[in-house]
Amino acid sequence: MSDATENGSAAGEQMQLPGLRILAQYIKDLSFENPNAPDSLRPREKAPEINVQINVNATPLSESEFEAELTLNATATSEDSTLFNVELLYAGIFSISNVPQEQLHPFVMIECPRMLFPFARQIISDATMRGGFPPLNVDPIDFAMLYRQRMMEMAAQEQAKQTEQ
Repeated sequence: MSDATENGSAAGEQMQLPGLRILAQYIKDLSFENPNAPDSLRPREKAPEINVQINVNATPLSESEFEAELTLNATATSEDSTLFNVELLYAGIFSISNVPQEQLHPFVMIECPRMLFPFARQIISDATMRGGFPPLNVDPIDFAMLYRQRMMEMAAQEQAKQTEQ
């Protein structure tokens, strides 16, 4: 067997795996509102309706470092009253290596929030529990699917703009 076959490339170069390191992670903003306390804390016959919204943003800090932000908003309502509203902006600084430029955007927008999510989920759970409610455990999120949906929405918006012109 030749060196090229053993190494998996014609030039005999070693494949370098993508690298992702978390340099820092932190709460940028956290808000918990219990606007109808103490009435909102009374037992209810019917479970509240809970709406969770997620958003992901990223900002390059240098050629290889990015700040990724994960925003989670959760609102619990019962009938026509708000029981609680919790908003979290959780961020991290990531060092990324060995990712081709054309794959960098999806890598940052999928892998970075995937790494932040368990910590953000715990903060939301703790905040709701300390607010007097059962802990809200946000369901796991498929960030790859979320990314594809956002890209399709952006493409549809761009196409709509072009058809208007």
